[in-house]
Amino acid sequence: MFEVRVDTDFAAAHFLRDYHGKCENLHGHNYRVYAHVRGSGLDSGGMLLDFSELKKALRAVCGRLDHTNLNDVAEFDQNPSAERIALYIYNGIIEILPDLKKRDDGGAFLYAIDVFETDSSRARYIAD
Repeated sequence: MFEVRVDTDFAAAHFLRDYHGKCENLHGHNYRVYAHVRGSGLDSGGMLLDFSELKKALRAVCGRLDHTNLNDVAEFDQNPSAERIALYIYNGIIEILPDLKKRDDGGAFLYAIDVFETDSSRARYIAD
């Protein structure tokens, strides 16, 4: 099994409903996002996937969130947790690169999205 990973970042504000603590107040993060692709086969050039193709898709999706109030994004239902952000980014990449949806033929698929709110706090969505 091979794996490639690309990353990007974005800055955004949010607050968490149904949470009792500091994070229920409006605050911001400089998010770091990693997209992981896995597969068992390589193309004729010896690559699982062109890094630039994945990076372009990841940047496009994260660009939609950059410098926004995440609570205004309908998909988060006013509760933009790091977990929901990871799923949003996964779905956005799949919209752009539908061939990366998980399949059974050993081809490359979008395996996981990591969203770091801080250097020590990460949420991960793994494709099932």
